[in-house]
Amino acid sequence: MRALLVCSTVVLALLAVPPQAFAQMKLSPKATAPGGPETRYFTSIDGLMDGNADVILKETRQGKTLTAAVLDVCYPIAKNSDRKDRFVVNLQVAGQTLTGSTQSVGEKSPVNVKLTRKQSGDTVEFRGQIAIGQTVTEVTSPDNSDLSEKEFLDSQTSDDGITPQPKDFTDVSPEAIAVKVKLDAATDFLKSLKGQEIEVTLASLTVGCDALRAGEQTITMSVDPERAGALLAKFKAMPGVTAAGWTAGMTEMDRTIRFPAADWREGDKINKGKLANAVANVLSRTLAAKPVSQNFNPATGKLKLVFKRPNQDHPALELTDTIEVAGLVSPDKPGTTDKLMLWIGSPATTTADEGSGARLNLSDDASADEEGDLPDDNGSIEALVKELKGQRWDADRSVWK
Repeated sequence: MRALLVCSTVVLALLAVPPQAFAQMKLSPKATAPGGPETRYFTSIDGLMDGNADVILKETRQGKTLTAAVLDVCYPIAKNSDRKDRFVVNLQVAGQTLTGSTQSVGEKSPVNVKLTRKQSGDTVEFRGQIAIGQTVTEVTSPDNSDLSEKEFLDSQTSDDGITPQPKDFTDVSPEAIAVKVKLDAATDFLKSLKGQEIEVTLASLTVGCDALRAGEQTITMSVDPERAGALLAKFKAMPGVTAAGWTAGMTEMDRTIRFPAADWREGDKINKGKLANAVANVLSRTLAAKPVSQNFNPATGKLKLVFKRPNQDHPALELTDTIEVAGLVSPDKPGTTDKLMLWIGSPATTTADEGSGARLNLSDDASADEEGDLPDDNGSIEALVKELKGQRWDADRSVWK
């Protein structure tokens, strides 16, 4: 009688957990006492929303008997939509039948679930219906294998990619920052960015299933590296923000140079014009091209250099190559430092007939793989290392050399 009372108390406690609490529960895996309740998980049920639903079914069992279940389903609001909705429902267990009703978190659509559960050896078959508003989905899902609590928790670990205080910019990019904000505060946070010199990554505006379950959204953006630290300090103090820092971005360490800052500063600011001129002069020699323009993006600090040269594939046609090279200059780490970093992207070349009179129309069908086979910019990176008295990154030893 006492054992039955304990089991009933555990079941009632599980059923009383609200959906929001279930969404954020951080369970510590531990051994199940012999004869005690056991928690198992299914992380897929075939056929829901044309296979686009993200499903977690949590079951509590006493021996081989199912005593409680919670179904958590995240799904597209409409077919082929990136917008997601979600419902979490406590299911009533009556033999092989699981039933429950709730409403979705976002659209507040009524949800009704009726499933039958049939054990077959080590797998389980689910059949039935899930109705969301006026849409009814027929469920036919055989051969489902479950996971232990530890296996489930291991599969749910995720990294938001945010480094609040990086020691330097070798693992994160100096212009790329990210902010994790609670979902109910995300719209106001994004509205506060309007009119600011910031580029928000469009893909980060999509609220995915992980964000819906965590109740937090990670928004990534690009800013001028010289303003990144101040902006992050400001963001950390805003309502709903739970984390902020640097993340991965445009820089690649094999194309990055570190060099002394003294010759390239005016007070506490980088003399970007002077540095851009120096870089353009070096690339003009290595690319055998004439500098045409150079400018810095005021939002991201990204440098764009443009060069032109006569095309040598068919000199008699007098075609022109236009070469664009992206770059980024920044301190080599957050805070005070006597070193700068310069990242230079791979040149992108287009060819056109820019002559007077009738012109030859050209199309470029070269694939990305073919472009990747080009030589290493005719030694541009090494020439810049020499000009700037700099260092390159040794990936094998994880040091500057």
